[in-house]
Amino acid sequence: MKIIVFAGGVGSRLWPLSRKNSPKQFGKIIGEKSTLQQAVERLQPMFKPEDIYIATGLQYKEIVLEQLPGLPAKNFIFEPVRRDVGPAIGLASVLLEKDGPDEPIGIIWSDHMVRNIGAFQKALALAEQMVRTGRGNFIFIAQTPRFANQNVGWIQCGDLLEEKEGSRLYAFKKLKYRPKLSQAQDFFEDKNYVWNLGYFVTTPRFLTSLFEQYLPEMYQKLLTISKSIGTDAFNKTLLEVYPTLEKISFDDAILEKLSSRKTFVISEDLGWSDIGAWEALQEALSNGVDENVTKGNLLVEDSQNNLLFNFNNQLVVGIDLQDMVVVNTHDVLLICPKGSVPKIKKLVENLEGTSHKHLA
Repeated sequence: MKIIVFAGGVGSRLWPLSRKNSPKQFGKIIGEKSTLQQAVERLQPMFKPEDIYIATGLQYKEIVLEQLPGLPAKNFIFEPVRRDVGPAIGLASVLLEKDGPDEPIGIIWSDHMVRNIGAFQKALALAEQMVRTGRGNFIFIAQTPRFANQNVGWIQCGDLLEEKEGSRLYAFKKLKYRPKLSQAQDFFEDKNYVWNLGYFVTTPRFLTSLFEQYLPEMYQKLLTISKSIGTDAFNKTLLEVYPTLEKISFDDAILEKLSSRKTFVISEDLGWSDIGAWEALQEALSNGVDENVTKGNLLVEDSQNNLLFNFNNQLVVGIDLQDMVVVNTHDVLLICPKGSVPKIKKLVENLEGTSHKHLA
């Protein structure tokens, strides 16, 4: 099986720490290595270096090659411009389809924390087996939910088909991408829902068939790119065609429309956290209910369940804070309730064309 680690996001939900020129996946948010390096490490020794691919933006080529010198140069997929996750997955699928259309491929992301690496690798192996034997076409690897998370997709599971060593295999019903908080609360109370991590196993042939079915215009453009692979015209074609692809998330474009036929869900407590948003980082690093997660020069009194990061020498003082995010960098001070974190992405997008665009 081949596996693709996607590392092209800007991470605007973790703004102002993560920005266009310094995305979160390349920073040492947790530990002494970047989350990208940690994502590759937890694939080993299950995957050989030649089976691990990295998909990212061309503007990050230098830093990615520096951080991952052990991977073959041909295994780096560089998107010439950012066109959201839908086109990024489409490009990766047509590239790997050339080498092996029916070889199982796994998709994971570079900005996550996974504490239970054994369970993660076991779930990948089970998903590979199901695809390789033809039992399934598309296998989600999901996380048992811990709270009403509105920053992930939620998968509604069907019948429990089997359970083995903590891994539960379910039929797939449907997916809802980033629901409102009230919906997330309903999903959390309904034990038939799990978190979609964006991790799945399929084949390049099946993946491209989904683009043909649900995004026919994009599929035709991806086909143009595919026909140029291995020729002198590839780079020129990629530069001309890829920027014309529609900006759309993979969840909106395909996953919310995905048929339940031969689609399954492996649900496992992976110890997974999406550290791509402030309240998610707070939940990931917290050791208990109502605990504050702090970093830097801070003085906090009578405050509970906050994330407070100060990257300046100036003292930041918080009194009677509850469920807040406070992030102080050298040029931006962010203050908002944790429930308002989803609005950060839109705010950052709105900085373009203003006097503050350099802060994005």
